[in-house]
Amino acid sequence: MSQRKLRLGAFIMATGHHIAAWRHPGGQIDAGTNIDHYIALAQTAERGLFDQVFVADTPGLRFEGSDEAFSRQGRVSYFEPVTLWAALSAVTKHIGFVATASTTYEDPFLLARKFASLDHISKGRAAWNVVTTSAENVYGNFGQDKHPEPEVRYEKAQEFVDVVKGLWDSFEDDAFARDPASGVYFDPAKLHPLNHVGKHLKVAGPLNLERSPQGYPVIVQAGSSEPGKELAAATAEAIFTAWTSLAEAQAFYSDVKGRLAKYGRRPDQLLVLPGISPVVGRTQAEAESKWAELQKLIHPSVGLNTLEPFWPGEDLSKWDLDAPPPYIPQPPLGRNSRAHVVLELARRDKLTVRQLYEYLAGARGHWVVVGTPEHIADQMQSWFENGAADGFNVMPPVLPESLDDFVDLVIPELQRRGLFRTEYEGTTLRENLGLERPANQFSVKARKAA
Repeated sequence: MSQRKLRLGAFIMATGHHIAAWRHPGGQIDAGTNIDHYIALAQTAERGLFDQVFVADTPGLRFEGSDEAFSRQGRVSYFEPVTLWAALSAVTKHIGFVATASTTYEDPFLLARKFASLDHISKGRAAWNVVTTSAENVYGNFGQDKHPEPEVRYEKAQEFVDVVKGLWDSFEDDAFARDPASGVYFDPAKLHPLNHVGKHLKVAGPLNLERSPQGYPVIVQAGSSEPGKELAAATAEAIFTAWTSLAEAQAFYSDVKGRLAKYGRRPDQLLVLPGISPVVGRTQAEAESKWAELQKLIHPSVGLNTLEPFWPGEDLSKWDLDAPPPYIPQPPLGRNSRAHVVLELARRDKLTVRQLYEYLAGARGHWVVVGTPEHIADQMQSWFENGAADGFNVMPPVLPESLDDFVDLVIPELQRRGLFRTEYEGTTLRENLGLERPANQFSVKARKAA
């Protein structure tokens, strides 16, 4: 039996990751604002011994395309994630909660307090997915005149994460005596204002909340661009990424792990978790039938809309759906890693326009695996044992149906192979992920000065 175990997250996209999931009879049509739906999903993931559940988020409604395509997609109404996870922490005991929050559009003091509160409320199960926000149409929600350039966003993000960590360290771990006999509630000498003045941020502190159970909520980052990889190497403890082949995933894994040393970090301090969207059937024919049923639900206007970001300025409605794209552009240099994945897929597999949008409709360029539990476990094991992944961000195509299938059929197969836990190892998300609890930076400085 392998000592190293897969780490698994359930990436929850309301009705499911397939773009037409809201139309599927196995889905929950009002999922985005149905708390009972999310309760059931979190409890199912916990029954399957997942490390964490995750929701993506953006600070505004983002959609570019025709009104027809807009009217046919079901991702326009959904909960704010920290609020959602705080509620779900009360009806679960072990599973962690990863919430997305933007360093471009959030306030660092409020974010630090919000995530520390979630860590206290959940008794040590919170995680922050650090994003800089790629959507260029949300800046007006925050009184800004334009969306910052990527270089500026990532530079600010590094400073933002450092500030938030400093705020989380406002109180040393043993600052609160709460001794009725002496009348001493806490030690002011163990309270540390931050007094940060930087290029992008000015934050005095301290945070009005004691240090949380995990020290810091687990820090997660999503993205595979050059600045994204550098941010992950400097700050993240898990990185979500998207690849469609073993070779690509291995190259990314080696690259990002190789960047850690210059930040004084070890390879095991960053977990690489590629996305996988499993379509599970008890037979291969059943799995393929499920996939075909989903694909039939895609309206062409919605499918073509998924391709528009990769062919900017083109009128895709004039293209022959059953022929390859007329041309495949070069992706932009140094940014938009998703464009690299999608355009390389189109080039490598010589997909037709319809085949390409059908693939993207499943999981937006993430790895889609259609097959039996044994086949899906084979693929996951291959990546896990060959330097491509420390685990996976599981992206169910339809919810709740696909998550039930994975928990009931794939998890037992992974356990049979000794690849996945049979019980939770700890009480906090850090313990279950095998991550260290960070020391308080002010305590460390005091010890060094002594």
